[in-house]
Amino acid sequence: MPGVPPSRFAYLGPPGTFTEAAMRRLPAARRGTGVPMRSVPEALDAVRFGDVDAAVVPIENSVEGSVPVTLDALVSGDPLVITAEVVLSVSFVLAGRPGEPINTIASHPHALAQCRNFLRANYSSATTVEALSTSAAASMVADRKADACVCAPLAAERHFLKHLAENIGDNPYAATRFALVSRPGAAPPPSGNDLTSLVVYISHDQVGALLGVLTELSIRGVNLTRIESRPTGERLGRYAFFLDCTGHVADARVGEALMGLKRVCAEVRFLGSFPRDTDEAAIPPPPGLTDRDFGDAKTWLDRLRANGFGG
Repeated sequence: MPGVPPSRFAYLGPPGTFTEAAMRRLPAARRGTGVPMRSVPEALDAVRFGDVDAAVVPIENSVEGSVPVTLDALVSGDPLVITAEVVLSVSFVLAGRPGEPINTIASHPHALAQCRNFLRANYSSATTVEALSTSAAASMVADRKADACVCAPLAAERHFLKHLAENIGDNPYAATRFALVSRPGAAPPPSGNDLTSLVVYISHDQVGALLGVLTELSIRGVNLTRIESRPTGERLGRYAFFLDCTGHVADARVGEALMGLKRVCAEVRFLGSFPRDTDEAAIPPPPGLTDRDFGDAKTWLDRLRANGFGG
C-alpha cells in the first residue's frame, strides 16, 4: 500500500553476518523484521517477487573493491533501485574451540583476503575453506566442518565460539558499503549530500564511446566517485559500466547529465539516488553549474524562444 513503510528486510545471512549488522543501522529496519537469505541474488529476487519490502546487500569493500555478485544481480533481472547506503567498519576475529589444532579455516573469500597477512604469519599450514558468508563459516565450525573461522564478533557469539584472536584484519581502516535495495519508486528527497548510481551500456562500435559518457558528466560538474566495468555476458569485449556520481536525480545538473547519457549510450539503467553515509561534506558544484544557474539559463532560453529577446 502506498505510504506504508517497509517492514520485511532480506539480508545476506545467516544471522550474525556483517550485513545483518549493517541492516540494524537503518532506522526502518530496526523497527522491522530481518529475513536471512543464502545469497545476494536470492535476497534481491525476494524483493523482485514481493516476498520482502527491501534487501540489504554488500556492494563495495575498501580493501577488495566491489562485490561482483551484487553488481551482476542488480542488472540481471527486473529493475531495482538503491534507496540508502550504510558504511560499516569491519573488524574480524578468529573464532573456534580453544586448545584444538587448526588445520582448516573457513570464511567468505573477501574476509579471507582482508586477513591474508595474519593468516600467513600465524596459520600458514592451514587450509582455507570458502563459505557463503562469515556467519556461515562460524556455523561450519560449530558443526565441526572446519576448525576455525574468520568472522564478525556477533557471529562468534551466536555460535558459542571463543575468540582465538581479535582485530586480525590487515587494514584497521577497512570498511564495507552496503545498499538498501527496493522496487522502483520515488527516490528519497535530496539530502544535499547524495550519490546517484547508474549502469551504462556503450555502443562498442563507436570510437570514444566511453569518453563521451565521462564528458556528459564532467561538463555539467557531476563528480564521478566510482566507475567499474562488468562483462555483459554477450561475448568477450562487451562490458557494462557501473557509475557512482555525486548529486541527486532531482538536481538540475544531474538531470541534464542523465539526459545526455540517454542520448549517447545504447542503454542507461538508473540504480537510484540516495543520501551518502559519510562525514565528508558534499563538494559544491562549480560556478555556473548550480541548480540556480541552470534555472536562470532555462528562463533566458524560454524568453528567447517566446519573443526573440532573452534579456
